[in-house]
Amino acid sequence: MQYVTLGRTGLKISRLGFGGIPIQRVSAAEAGPLLDAVLSAGINYIDTARGYTVSEELIGQAIEGRRDQFVLATKSMARDREAMEADIQTSLANLRTDHIDLYQVHNPTVAQLEQVCAPGGALEALREAQSAGKIGHLGVTAHSLEVFERALELDWVETVMFPYNIVETQGEALIKKAQAKNIGFIAMKPLAGGAIEDAALALRFIAANDAVTVLIPGMYDPKEVAQNKAAVEDAAPLSREELSRMEQVRQALGTNFCRRCNYCAPCTVGIGIPNAFLFHGYLSRYGLEDWARGRYETMPVKAGACVDCGACEERCPYQLPIREMLKKVAADFGA
Repeated sequence: MQYVTLGRTGLKISRLGFGGIPIQRVSAAEAGPLLDAVLSAGINYIDTARGYTVSEELIGQAIEGRRDQFVLATKSMARDREAMEADIQTSLANLRTDHIDLYQVHNPTVAQLEQVCAPGGALEALREAQSAGKIGHLGVTAHSLEVFERALELDWVETVMFPYNIVETQGEALIKKAQAKNIGFIAMKPLAGGAIEDAALALRFIAANDAVTVLIPGMYDPKEVAQNKAAVEDAAPLSREELSRMEQVRQALGTNFCRRCNYCAPCTVGIGIPNAFLFHGYLSRYGLEDWARGRYETMPVKAGACVDCGACEERCPYQLPIREMLKKVAADFGA
């Protein structure tokens, strides 16, 4: 495993990190062996968030007694001082630790980022927690280039997390700028929220960019840990055949595709929007019609139930035309 320094934080971390979203799927009994596999693979960087339901708690249980072997990063959607103070305390309790190495402001808009920095904003709570030794370093996560660029101008920002993968390369210039400013860059959505099926190809693409400090694919099975480790440690130059396959992925996905971040939820009528798009992808991109239709039928509320309210589109960080996409799903599945 390659180890790198996370920007100016000075933290020594594995180039491959552990993304904490999928751990929500496993039981407390399974979380321990999963983190055993993570540690055995040489992975010491753990990413989670207050918003990932039980992720912090499962990770906290799994690393108890060996906290010093991991670099812990979490994040909060809080924008004001009081809410951030509460979230920091909850994160510390959930992770069963007295300090968190990196605490990030989670997916703000530009206006919300200004609120964070203003008097009474979340930054005050973060600074106080730093002074008390509860937090080591501060960062920002973003989905828009505007927020990414603004974050790079803030003197307290030591890391930025942003989507970067085969089909989402819009941030490359800012990733290079982060590297030049010694701000750690954390690549999220390495598989484009599950839309890219070839994980090894996806991770090889990201790892080839030396401006990326760490990439954090989500993992919930020890087999995934081994596969991801092998892909990131493969230092061979990308082959012509791999580059061709990457171009095929770009052509297949385009730009209007769901990353399964779930920020669109809750749907006002109960449609599981990311699942609707996932099953449609298996139908339209991968030719798995019987399987896709079988999975779609398990959805209690189908895409055709959309009432065109648009609430989901207001929350989508990728500005996807969700309502039109749901109409396409409904038409192709016939419901």
